[in-house]
Amino acid sequence: QVQLVESGGGLVQAGGSLRLSCAASGRTGGKLAMGWFRQAPGKEREFVAAISWSGASTAYADSVKGRFTIARDNAKNTVYLQMSSLKPEDTAVYCCAAGAITSPSSPVYDYWGQGTQVTVSS
Repeated sequence: QVQLVESGGGLVQAGGSLRLSCAASGRTGGKLAMGWFRQAPGKEREFVAAISWSGASTAYADSVKGRFTIARDNAKNTVYLQMSSLKPEDTAVYCCAAGAITSPSSPVYDYWGQGTQVTVSS
């Protein structure tokens, strides 16, 4: 089993920045890809970004390209999501996930964190 714990969420004004972290523990020896997803009230979960185990491959949703950056530090078993130029429509609970392959598809991921709230005020 792999446990994932997110941190770094909060309230920020539009145009501001936040950095989310996702710390993995447990059976982290496998070369797991990591993803970030978000879910706003009344909406379905949507893909945000993903990164391969080596970090060589990344993917982003069109809505966040150029504003968000995903990165990872395997020595710390941690993945990050740097969010800049935040907009009110970025408001959501952000969850990280771990799985065997880098994918924008949530069913691919086997392990999920509880999420951290990001609220962007206008």
